[in-house]
Amino acid sequence: MKKGKRYVEAAKLIEKTSVYDIEEAVSLVKKSASAKFDETIEAHLRLGVDGRHADQQVRGAVVLPHGTGKKVRVLVFAKGDKVDEALAAGADFAGGDELVPKIQNDGWLDFDVVVATPDMMGVVGRLGRVLGPKGLMPNPKAGTVTMDVTKAVNDIKAGKIEYRLDKSNIIHVPIGKASFTEEQLTDNFQTLIDAVVKAKPAAAKGQYLKSVVIASTMGPGVKLNTAKY
Repeated sequence: MKKGKRYVEAAKLIEKTSVYDIEEAVSLVKKSASAKFDETIEAHLRLGVDGRHADQQVRGAVVLPHGTGKKVRVLVFAKGDKVDEALAAGADFAGGDELVPKIQNDGWLDFDVVVATPDMMGVVGRLGRVLGPKGLMPNPKAGTVTMDVTKAVNDIKAGKIEYRLDKSNIIHVPIGKASFTEEQLTDNFQTLIDAVVKAKPAAAKGQYLKSVVIASTMGPGVKLNTAKY
């Protein structure tokens, strides 16, 4: 695959065989983010676990101190007063059964995170085939199945991100935008890595953090020194 001129220029800044401390890595990633839009900075963590085993799953959520820089649209499944509470907390959409055909039949997916009160999970379960593959199913571990919809919505709007393993045992999450300061990106990364290290399953053997890379949307990856984590 031919790489663009910008990418090639950016790649020259980074030593392919080197590993960097987070401060230096953030500085390099910011320098290499030269697209005309505000690129997202992502962290990719390869873990020494096998997610096919339930006791080695790594999943959770964490509120990044400086948010992600992205406007997140929240849909809340609730009933009665909880609908009003969700909207008052800043949810973009809230409702119950009436939303099912809209999502199932009309393909409506104008939201980034779904929260549900526990009594609505029967309804949300009917949407499993649509929401599941997109990673949008509410989950108690991520704090998105809860009666406290105000806290859930506030946390998400404040920069709460969910992390989970993909099929190759890698976690991919945004840690901010290229326009963030180096300190903001470093703080966000540190918060994420602390949460992932804390979530280490008891069944995980050997090296837990196999490799950690941060990269901007269009830029090359920068490898981090994982020894200190």
